[in-house]
Amino acid sequence: MTASLEVLAPGKKATSATAIGMIAIFLWSCLALLTTLTEGIPPFQLLAMSFGIAFVASLIILGRRGRVGFQSWRQPWPVWLTGFLGIFVYHALYFFALKAAPAAEASLIAYLWPLLIVLLSVLGTAERLHARQLLGALLGLFGTALILLQRPQDEVAAMPIAGYLAALGCALVWSSYSVINRRFNEVPSSIMGGMCGLVALAGLICHLLLETSVWPDASQWAAIIALGLGPVGLAFFAWDHATKHGNLAMLGALSYLAPLMSTLLLILMGRSPVNPLLIGSALLIIVGAIVATSRASAPKAAGEAQPD
Repeated sequence: MTASLEVLAPGKKATSATAIGMIAIFLWSCLALLTTLTEGIPPFQLLAMSFGIAFVASLIILGRRGRVGFQSWRQPWPVWLTGFLGIFVYHALYFFALKAAPAAEASLIAYLWPLLIVLLSVLGTAERLHARQLLGALLGLFGTALILLQRPQDEVAAMPIAGYLAALGCALVWSSYSVINRRFNEVPSSIMGGMCGLVALAGLICHLLLETSVWPDASQWAAIIALGLGPVGLAFFAWDHATKHGNLAMLGALSYLAPLMSTLLLILMGRSPVNPLLIGSALLIIVGAIVATSRASAPKAAGEAQPD
């Protein structure tokens, strides 16, 4: 049945996978807010706890099928190494960035990865980069960059450079991982449960070596559980499927909706001050997403493929 669908409707399969990627994008828009709600929890401890929750949840779900549920975990070491490095390094840098720099600024710098995915997808896959996708990604980038203009000139010297560099590292790591992951499109997404376990273990080791443990209060526990089930749980299963079977350039352009939603959530929850520049940033991001996802109006020649 699956093979038939792949043969008869590959375009529909790619469209469906890209739509599933939107689930991850929405969940990641909550990542910055939930991370700020864990203020006081060391980065590696937060990494270990949130991914530990995601791991336990996956064990419960896959365990309902018995041993069959874990057969997808039998994969060669390059699959495990790629997933582990991409997820662990990204989140270690991300949690550090949000604790070393203002949440909205660090989060939006980290969201340079959608533009990088759009560009890297041309080099790493056979997909053709459409002009509207590149234009949409660039508009999203410009909208994201506006957030940095809110900092007064007299505060330039006080910029949290370490936090900004960590956020930039996030963009480089995650975009590279997302494109490389395409090479493992035959690997079931259920393997992400095992990846979460490895990331949790690595985070715990780093925490014990480098940090002092802090016991979360009730509100912090709620945020940590939400992180584990959503942005660092379900989101990875959705994104893994989307990057393996969807349109990478389209996913990169659509991902610019996440920093917009993330910033709005931070403002609504009182975690970031409102700024008039946000209006211009929001407009650029929204227009960029519309441009990137729109179809060409000119009719295609007979027999010409329409990959998106």
